[in-house]
Amino acid sequence: MKKIVFVLALVCVQQTLCAQQIKKIKIAELQKMIDTSSMPLVVNFWATWCGPCIREIPWFEKNVAAYADKKVKLLLVSIDFPGDYPKEITDFAKKQGYTSQIVWLNENNADVFCPKIDKSWDGSIPVTLMVNNKKHYRVFYKQQLPEGKLKLELEKLVE
Repeated sequence: MKKIVFVLALVCVQQTLCAQQIKKIKIAELQKMIDTSSMPLVVNFWATWCGPCIREIPWFEKNVAAYADKKVKLLLVSIDFPGDYPKEITDFAKKQGYTSQIVWLNENNADVFCPKIDKSWDGSIPVTLMVNNKKHYRVFYKQQLPEGKLKLELEKLVE
């Protein structure tokens, strides 16, 4: 009996440790992460309620992983509602099997935070920012990126 209890406790601890901790950040912190990244960075803005977002994230995770040798990093920025943070977002990410770093943007005024990412961003999602600070490369995509287009854009990011 003691062995069963021990094994169950071990499984619970392991699942807790493996669950992703989703950090709450403000736009200034996100800007700093982007501006100081020493590796090519793909920043995807999404929400749990956004169908096109959910469809493209698996492509992003798979294709960015193919560039591990180039040290490309994927950052998933949730713009879900405050009531969804952290439990709903964490549960959703776990259910979907997301492995990339996820942060929750703790902002409520898109008129303020969107132009800080790109002046053309009107608040719609999904959108993606690709940055390679070493080569002064910064491109913003105001739409879902189909997998084929994503592959081409990743090549540009690292070339």
